[in-house]
Amino acid sequence: MEIKDIKDLMSQFDTSSLREFSYSNHSDQLTFSKNELTREKPNTIAETSTIEARPSSPAETAVLAPAGQETEETIVEEQAEGDVVESPLVGVAYLASAPDKAAFVSVGDTVKKGQTLLIIEAMKVMNEVPAPQDGVVTEILVANEEVVEFGQGLVRIK
Repeated sequence: MEIKDIKDLMSQFDTSSLREFSYSNHSDQLTFSKNELTREKPNTIAETSTIEARPSSPAETAVLAPAGQETEETIVEEQAEGDVVESPLVGVAYLASAPDKAAFVSVGDTVKKGQTLLIIEAMKVMNEVPAPQDGVVTEILVANEEVVEFGQGLVRIK
């Protein structure tokens, strides 16, 4: 597979509503994901012809590796300080009340206990997720319109 083909697929995936995409043939495997931030690092560059592409969004990762060979090491990212606010239900997370409105909170914002951090839509019902404590938002762990699971981290507050 040519690099221009990979870039074209990445571009199309980036503009699509797909959350995951996989492609493989006899010698290559290609996977795109917008779900969770993970980066794979090749065992040794000489043994595998792994190409790591840095996508435009930090939550997307693309890796091309020979079929059948999986990488074992992962890059451990530094975590921001604070307590994680977890999702109380399964649904779609919205960081703002409307597409043309400002986000409820941003990194660095001071929040008060009970202040709305984001909204989770479940079965056509908009559920506000309140701040469990006073503090400062150190990290937002989900993207706008991302499907979240019960117990998944949403926001980190210090």
